[in-house]
Amino acid sequence: MKQGRDPGAYLSPGSARVRPGAASANQIPAAPHTAAATSSASADPPVVPMPTAAPMAATMLDWSRRLLEQAEQAHREVTGQAQRLRLGALETLAAVYVPQVLARLAGRRPGIEVQVHPTARRDDLLADVAAGRLEAALLLDTGEVLGTLGFSAPPAPLAFLDIGTVPLVLVAAPGHRLSGRPALSAEDLAGERLLVNAPGCSFHMAADKVFAPTLQRIPAGGVQVMRAWAEQGLGIALLPEFAASAALRSGTLTELGLPVPALSLRLVWRGDREALPGLRDLLYAAVP
Repeated sequence: MKQGRDPGAYLSPGSARVRPGAASANQIPAAPHTAAATSSASADPPVVPMPTAAPMAATMLDWSRRLLEQAEQAHREVTGQAQRLRLGALETLAAVYVPQVLARLAGRRPGIEVQVHPTARRDDLLADVAAGRLEAALLLDTGEVLGTLGFSAPPAPLAFLDIGTVPLVLVAAPGHRLSGRPALSAEDLAGERLLVNAPGCSFHMAADKVFAPTLQRIPAGGVQVMRAWAEQGLGIALLPEFAASAALRSGTLTELGLPVPALSLRLVWRGDREALPGLRDLLYAAVP
Protein backbone atom coordinates (compact mmCIF):
# COMPACT_ATOMS: atom_id res chain seq x y z
CA MET A 1 0.00 0.00 0.00
CA LYS A 2 1.39 3.37 -0.93
CA GLN A 3 2.12 5.78 1.88
CA GLY A 4 0.17 9.02 2.16
CA ARG A 5 -2.98 7.61 0.56
CA ASP A 6 -6.27 8.44 2.26
CA PRO A 7 -7.21 5.35 4.30
CA GLY A 8 -10.82 5.75 3.28
CA ALA A 9 -9.84 5.02 -0.31
CA TYR A 10 -9.09 1.45 0.75
CA LEU A 11 -11.48 0.73 3.58
CA SER A 12 -14.56 2.86 3.07
CA PRO A 13 -17.72 1.06 1.91
CA GLY A 14 -17.51 2.86 -1.43
CA SER A 15 -14.07 1.52 -2.27
CA ALA A 16 -13.83 -0.81 -5.23
CA ARG A 17 -11.51 -3.05 -3.24
CA VAL A 18 -13.79 -3.37 -0.24
CA ARG A 19 -17.07 -5.20 -0.59
CA PRO A 20 -19.66 -4.52 2.11
CA GLY A 21 -22.34 -6.99 3.06
CA ALA A 22 -26.07 -6.62 2.87
CA ALA A 23 -28.05 -3.95 4.68
CA SER A 24 -27.86 -4.23 8.44
CA ALA A 25 -30.49 -6.32 10.18
CA ASN A 26 -30.48 -3.69 12.94
CA GLN A 27 -32.22 -1.12 10.77
CA ILE A 28 -35.80 -0.62 12.01
CA PRO A 29 -38.30 -0.31 9.14
CA ALA A 30 -40.57 2.69 9.07
CA ALA A 31 -44.00 2.15 10.61
CA PRO A 32 -46.74 1.50 8.04
CA HIS A 33 -49.40 4.07 7.35
CA THR A 34 -52.69 3.73 9.18
CA ALA A 35 -55.68 4.55 7.05
CA ALA A 36 -57.79 7.49 8.31
CA ALA A 37 -61.37 6.85 9.44
CA THR A 38 -64.15 7.90 7.06
CA SER A 39 -66.39 9.32 9.79
CA SER A 40 -64.94 11.74 12.30
CA ALA A 41 -67.87 11.21 14.66
CA SER A 42 -67.50 7.46 15.03
CA ALA A 43 -63.83 6.99 14.21
CA ASP A 44 -61.52 5.49 16.80
CA PRO A 45 -58.25 7.28 17.57
CA PRO A 46 -55.56 6.34 15.04
CA VAL A 47 -53.37 3.47 16.11
CA VAL A 48 -49.65 4.15 15.88
CA PRO A 49 -47.69 0.89 15.50
CA MET A 50 -44.95 0.47 18.07
CA PRO A 51 -41.55 -0.95 17.12
CA THR A 52 -41.48 -4.70 17.51
CA ALA A 53 -39.35 -6.33 20.18
CA ALA A 54 -36.80 -7.90 17.85
CA PRO A 55 -35.53 -4.67 16.22
CA MET A 56 -35.52 -2.90 19.60
CA ALA A 57 -33.50 -5.70 21.16
CA ALA A 58 -31.06 -5.71 18.26
CA THR A 59 -30.59 -1.95 18.55
CA MET A 60 -30.03 -2.16 22.31
CA LEU A 61 -27.52 -4.97 21.80
CA ASP A 62 -25.64 -2.90 19.22
CA TRP A 63 -25.50 0.13 21.52
CA SER A 64 -24.42 -2.01 24.47
CA ARG A 65 -21.54 -3.39 22.43
CA ARG A 66 -20.44 0.10 21.36
CA LEU A 67 -20.57 1.45 24.92
CA LEU A 68 -18.60 -1.53 26.22
CA GLU A 69 -15.92 -1.04 23.56
CA GLN A 70 -15.67 2.67 24.41
CA ALA A 71 -15.41 1.90 28.12
CA GLU A 72 -12.63 -0.63 27.48
CA GLN A 73 -10.79 1.87 25.28
CA ALA A 74 -11.07 4.58 27.94
CA HIS A 75 -9.68 2.19 30.54
CA ARG A 76 -6.71 1.33 28.32
CA GLU A 77 -5.93 4.99 27.65
CA VAL A 78 -6.11 5.90 31.35
CA THR A 79 -4.00 2.95 32.50
CA GLY A 80 -1.59 3.08 29.55
CA GLN A 81 -2.37 -0.46 28.41
CA ALA A 82 -1.59 -1.46 24.83
CA GLN A 83 -4.41 -1.66 22.32
CA ARG A 84 -5.33 -5.32 21.92
CA LEU A 85 -6.89 -6.72 18.74
CA ARG A 86 -8.01 -10.27 17.95
CA LEU A 87 -7.23 -11.73 14.54
CA GLY A 88 -8.67 -15.08 13.51
CA ALA A 89 -7.26 -17.24 10.72
CA LEU A 90 -7.69 -20.65 9.21
CA GLU A 91 -4.95 -22.93 10.50
CA THR A 92 -3.58 -23.49 6.99
CA LEU A 93 -3.07 -19.71 6.67
CA ALA A 94 -1.88 -18.94 10.19
CA ALA A 95 1.56 -20.48 9.63
CA VAL A 96 2.25 -18.88 6.24
CA TYR A 97 0.48 -15.51 6.02
CA VAL A 98 -0.24 -14.29 9.57
CA PRO A 99 3.46 -13.79 10.51
CA GLN A 100 3.82 -11.39 7.58
CA VAL A 101 0.83 -9.36 8.81
CA LEU A 102 2.20 -9.23 12.36
CA ALA A 103 5.64 -8.13 11.15
CA ARG A 104 4.21 -5.27 9.08
CA LEU A 105 1.96 -4.15 11.93
CA ALA A 106 4.84 -4.23 14.43
CA GLY A 107 6.88 -2.01 12.13
CA ARG A 108 4.09 0.53 11.69
CA ARG A 109 2.32 0.49 15.06
CA PRO A 110 4.42 -1.27 17.71
CA GLY A 111 1.95 -0.27 20.42
CA ILE A 112 -0.78 -2.59 19.14
CA GLU A 113 -0.94 -6.11 20.53
CA VAL A 114 -2.52 -8.78 18.32
CA GLN A 115 -3.92 -12.02 19.67
CA VAL A 116 -4.05 -14.67 16.93
CA HIS A 117 -6.85 -17.23 17.04
CA PRO A 118 -6.20 -20.05 14.55
CA THR A 119 -8.97 -22.55 13.86
CA ALA A 120 -9.88 -25.21 11.33
CA ARG A 121 -13.53 -24.13 11.28
CA ARG A 122 -14.43 -21.30 8.92
CA ASP A 123 -17.95 -21.05 10.37
CA ASP A 124 -16.47 -20.26 13.78
CA LEU A 125 -14.33 -17.49 12.30
CA LEU A 126 -17.26 -15.84 10.56
CA ALA A 127 -19.53 -16.15 13.59
CA ASP A 128 -16.87 -14.67 15.88
CA VAL A 129 -16.27 -11.70 13.57
CA ALA A 130 -20.00 -11.09 13.23
CA ALA A 131 -20.46 -11.23 17.02
CA GLY A 132 -17.48 -8.96 17.74
CA ARG A 133 -15.40 -11.68 19.41
CA LEU A 134 -12.80 -11.18 16.66
CA GLU A 135 -11.90 -7.88 15.02
CA ALA A 136 -10.93 -9.50 11.70
CA ALA A 137 -10.24 -12.90 10.16
CA LEU A 138 -8.26 -14.38 7.27
CA LEU A 139 -9.89 -17.07 5.16
CA LEU A 140 -10.07 -18.39 1.59
CA ASP A 141 -12.83 -17.63 -0.89
CA THR A 142 -13.44 -16.70 -4.50
CA GLY A 143 -15.74 -14.46 -6.53
CA GLU A 144 -17.31 -11.09 -5.80
CA VAL A 145 -19.60 -12.18 -2.96
CA LEU A 146 -18.61 -13.61 0.42
CA GLY A 147 -19.20 -17.36 0.31
CA THR A 148 -18.92 -17.84 -3.46
CA LEU A 149 -16.55 -20.74 -2.80
CA GLY A 150 -19.49 -22.66 -1.37
CA PHE A 151 -19.89 -21.77 2.30
CA SER A 152 -22.72 -19.86 3.96
CA ALA A 153 -22.05 -16.26 4.98
CA PRO A 154 -23.36 -15.10 8.37
CA PRO A 155 -26.51 -12.95 8.49
CA ALA A 156 -24.57 -9.97 9.86
CA PRO A 157 -23.12 -7.76 7.09
CA LEU A 158 -19.37 -8.17 6.78
CA ALA A 159 -16.90 -6.20 4.69
CA PHE A 160 -13.97 -7.93 3.06
CA LEU A 161 -10.80 -7.19 1.15
CA ASP A 162 -8.86 -9.59 -1.06
CA ILE A 163 -5.22 -9.07 -0.06
CA GLY A 164 -3.63 -11.73 -2.26
CA THR A 165 -4.07 -15.01 -4.06
CA VAL A 166 -3.32 -18.58 -3.01
CA PRO A 167 -2.33 -20.60 -6.10
CA LEU A 168 -3.45 -24.23 -6.29
CA VAL A 169 -1.63 -27.09 -8.00
CA LEU A 170 -2.81 -30.53 -9.05
CA VAL A 171 -0.11 -32.99 -8.06
CA ALA A 172 0.66 -36.69 -8.37
CA ALA A 173 3.49 -39.12 -7.71
CA PRO A 174 6.46 -39.05 -10.12
CA GLY A 175 5.88 -41.28 -13.13
CA HIS A 176 2.13 -40.72 -13.15
CA ARG A 177 0.55 -41.52 -16.51
CA LEU A 178 -0.39 -37.86 -17.04
CA SER A 179 2.90 -36.29 -15.92
CA GLY A 180 4.63 -34.25 -18.60
CA ARG A 181 1.47 -33.77 -20.66
CA PRO A 182 0.60 -30.07 -21.06
CA ALA A 183 -2.88 -28.58 -21.17
CA LEU A 184 -4.80 -31.44 -19.63
CA SER A 185 -8.60 -31.35 -19.62
CA ALA A 186 -11.05 -32.65 -17.06
CA GLU A 187 -11.80 -35.58 -19.36
CA ASP A 188 -8.17 -36.68 -19.13
CA LEU A 189 -8.68 -37.34 -15.41
CA ALA A 190 -11.31 -40.04 -15.95
CA GLY A 191 -10.56 -43.04 -13.76
CA GLU A 192 -8.31 -41.10 -11.34
CA ARG A 193 -8.70 -41.07 -7.56
CA LEU A 194 -8.87 -37.54 -6.11
CA LEU A 195 -7.57 -37.23 -2.56
CA VAL A 196 -9.68 -34.80 -0.54
CA ASN A 197 -10.00 -33.56 3.02
CA ALA A 198 -13.13 -32.59 4.99
CA PRO A 199 -16.11 -31.49 2.85
CA GLY A 200 -16.21 -28.02 4.46
CA CYS A 201 -12.52 -27.32 3.81
CA SER A 202 -11.60 -24.62 1.29
CA PHE A 203 -9.52 -27.00 -0.82
CA HIS A 204 -12.30 -29.59 -0.94
CA MET A 205 -14.72 -26.87 -2.06
CA ALA A 206 -12.23 -25.69 -4.68
CA ALA A 207 -11.89 -29.26 -5.97
CA ASP A 208 -15.67 -29.54 -6.24
CA LYS A 209 -15.69 -26.44 -8.45
CA VAL A 210 -12.91 -27.76 -10.71
CA PHE A 211 -13.64 -31.47 -11.02
CA ALA A 212 -16.76 -33.32 -12.10
CA PRO A 213 -18.73 -35.09 -9.37
CA THR A 214 -18.12 -38.37 -11.20
CA LEU A 215 -14.40 -38.20 -10.33
CA GLN A 216 -13.88 -40.56 -7.39
CA ARG A 217 -13.13 -38.78 -4.10
CA ILE A 218 -10.91 -40.48 -1.51
CA PRO A 219 -11.09 -38.92 2.00
CA ALA A 220 -7.53 -38.46 3.22
CA GLY A 221 -7.65 -36.18 6.26
CA GLY A 222 -5.74 -32.89 6.18
CA VAL A 223 -3.47 -31.25 3.64
CA GLN A 224 -0.33 -32.98 4.94
CA VAL A 225 -1.96 -36.40 4.65
CA MET A 226 -3.19 -35.62 1.13
CA ARG A 227 0.34 -34.64 0.12
CA ALA A 228 1.88 -37.76 1.67
CA TRP A 229 -0.66 -40.06 0.04
CA ALA A 230 -0.13 -38.40 -3.33
CA GLU A 231 3.64 -38.91 -2.98
CA GLN A 232 2.99 -42.63 -2.47
CA GLY A 233 0.80 -42.92 -5.55
CA LEU A 234 -2.52 -43.34 -3.76
CA GLY A 235 -4.20 -40.67 -5.88
CA ILE A 236 -3.94 -37.14 -7.22
CA ALA A 237 -4.45 -34.10 -4.98
CA LEU A 238 -5.37 -30.45 -5.35
CA LEU A 239 -3.10 -28.62 -2.90
CA PRO A 240 -2.17 -25.03 -2.11
CA GLU A 241 1.13 -24.25 -3.78
CA PHE A 242 2.74 -23.33 -0.45
CA ALA A 243 2.02 -26.84 0.86
CA ALA A 244 3.37 -28.62 -2.24
CA SER A 245 6.32 -26.45 -3.30
CA ALA A 246 8.99 -28.30 -1.28
CA ALA A 247 7.84 -31.70 -2.56
CA LEU A 248 7.76 -30.40 -6.12
CA ARG A 249 11.32 -29.06 -5.80
CA SER A 250 12.61 -32.31 -4.30
CA GLY A 251 10.89 -34.42 -6.92
CA THR A 252 8.65 -36.43 -4.60
CA LEU A 253 5.64 -34.87 -6.35
CA THR A 254 5.03 -33.79 -9.92
CA GLU A 255 2.60 -31.13 -11.09
CA LEU A 256 -0.04 -32.17 -13.60
CA GLY A 257 -0.76 -29.77 -16.44
CA LEU A 258 -4.36 -28.91 -15.61
CA PRO A 259 -4.96 -25.14 -15.21
CA VAL A 260 -6.58 -24.48 -11.83
CA PRO A 261 -7.92 -21.08 -10.65
CA ALA A 262 -6.28 -19.60 -7.57
CA LEU A 263 -8.21 -18.85 -4.41
CA SER A 264 -8.48 -15.38 -2.90
CA LEU A 265 -6.82 -14.64 0.43
CA ARG A 266 -9.68 -12.72 1.98
CA LEU A 267 -9.66 -10.46 5.05
CA VAL A 268 -13.09 -10.12 6.68
CA TRP A 269 -14.27 -7.64 9.30
CA ARG A 270 -17.37 -5.75 10.41
CA GLY A 271 -17.64 -2.49 8.55
CA ASP A 272 -19.38 -0.79 11.47
CA ARG A 273 -16.32 -1.42 13.69
CA GLU A 274 -13.70 0.30 11.52
CA ALA A 275 -13.52 3.19 14.00
CA LEU A 276 -12.24 0.81 16.69
CA PRO A 277 -8.77 2.11 17.62
CA GLY A 278 -6.06 0.12 15.88
CA LEU A 279 -8.38 -1.85 13.60
CA ARG A 280 -7.57 0.12 10.48
CA ASP A 281 -3.87 -0.25 11.22
CA LEU A 282 -4.37 -4.00 11.37
CA LEU A 283 -6.30 -3.97 8.10
CA TYR A 284 -3.59 -1.90 6.40
CA ALA A 285 -0.88 -4.22 7.72
CA ALA A 286 -2.63 -7.15 6.07
CA VAL A 287 -2.10 -5.58 2.64
CA PRO A 288 1.39 -6.41 1.25
